[in-house]
Amino acid sequence: MGLTSTTLLLFTIEVAVAALGATVWWWPALARRHWRAVLGRVGMLLGSQLALLAVIGLLANNYFSFYSSWNDLLGTGQDAPVSVQAAAAPAAPAPSAAPSTEPDPPNLPVLPAQETGREPVNTGGPLDPGRVGEIRAVRIPGARTGLSTDGYVYLPPQYFQPGNEQRKFPAVIAMTGFPGDAKALITRFNYPGVALDEIRAGRMQPTVLVLMRPSPAMPADPECENVPGGTQAETYFAKDVPRAIGATYRTADGPGGWGVMGNSTGGYCAAKLAMRHPEVFAGGVSISGYLKAAEDVTTGDLFQGSGRRRDEADLLWRLRNLPMPATGVMLSGAEKGDGDFRAEADAFTAAAGPPLTTAVASVPEGGHNYTTWIKLLPAGFRFLSQRLKA
Repeated sequence: MGLTSTTLLLFTIEVAVAALGATVWWWPALARRHWRAVLGRVGMLLGSQLALLAVIGLLANNYFSFYSSWNDLLGTGQDAPVSVQAAAAPAAPAPSAAPSTEPDPPNLPVLPAQETGREPVNTGGPLDPGRVGEIRAVRIPGARTGLSTDGYVYLPPQYFQPGNEQRKFPAVIAMTGFPGDAKALITRFNYPGVALDEIRAGRMQPTVLVLMRPSPAMPADPECENVPGGTQAETYFAKDVPRAIGATYRTADGPGGWGVMGNSTGGYCAAKLAMRHPEVFAGGVSISGYLKAAEDVTTGDLFQGSGRRRDEADLLWRLRNLPMPATGVMLSGAEKGDGDFRAEADAFTAAAGPPLTTAVASVPEGGHNYTTWIKLLPAGFRFLSQRLKA
C-alpha cells in the first residue's frame, strides 16, 4: 500500500478503532494489582495511542504532501536527476510592465544591517573565509517600512580574497517557508555549502546570500504583500532589505544585481517579488511554491475586501491581464507527490511571454519537504547566476 493511498488510511483507521475497542473491552479484566495486569494496561494504552497517532500522521501527510512515498519518507530509493527545461518564448514580444520606480522619501535615513554574530560554513574543512566564505548573523532594519527581522548573510570566499577589496557582488535573498526559521537555510538546506560547491565548479558566479524567513511581522504571514493600513512586507523585501544590506556589504546596486528564491511560501514570495519588481530582481526561483496568495488565520485579511488586490496577488492572473515583467522566473518542484506542480508550471509557462523568461526544474517524485527542495537548489542557483549582474 502506498504511503498516501486511501487503502492505507482506511486500514489504519480500522486498526485504531479496533485498538480502542479492545482497550475498553479488556480493561476490566486487567484491573488487578499484578505486574502482568499493569503491563497489559500499559500495552493497551500504548497500542491504541500509537494507532491514533498513525491516523493523524497519515491525514496530515496527505493534506500537506510532506512525503509522497515510503521511499521519500525513509530516504531510500535511487535519486533521479533534476530535469531543467526552459520554456520556448513566443515569437512576438508582449508589452513590458513598467518598473516600480517609486523614489525614496526625502531624507530617508540609511539603516545598515546590524551584525549580531557568526555561524560556521558547513564544508567539513578549515573555516578560512578566503577559501569557504563566512556567515554573519544580522538584524535587517527597514528605513521605509519600520519593519525589522533577523537573518544571515553569506559572503563568498572571493569577498575576502586580495584584489577584490572594491569589488561589488550580486546578491540573492533566500526565504524559508512560513513560519520557518532563517537558520534552517543553513542547518537543513545548507544554502552556503551548496552555493560554495556551485561557485567552485564554475556553475555560479560569486554571490552574496541573504537568508531570511518570509515574514517581517511574525506571527502573521503577510504573503509578501503591502497590506492596506498594515504590514508593508513587499516594500520591506524589495526596497529595505537591498538598501540595508548594500549599506553594510559590497553588494551590487545597479539593475540586475539582485535575485530572490525560496521554498513553499518563500517560493511564492520569490516569484511574486521578481514579477512585481523587475527593476530590483533580475530573477526569482520558486521551489515548491504556489501561484496564489494564501488566505487563512495566519494571514488575516490581506486585501481589505479589494478584489483587484486579490487578483494582482495571483501570479497567473498577472500574466494573463498585465504587461509582462522584464525578469526571469523558474518554477521547481516534484512531478508527482506535491500538489499540482506540473499543471501549474505548464499553465504559468503557457501564459508567459517576452520579456519575461521562464524555466521549469523538476524531480520525478517527492513531497513538500527538505529532501525534495535540496535536490532543486543547484538548478535555482544556476538559473539566477545566468541573469545576475555585479
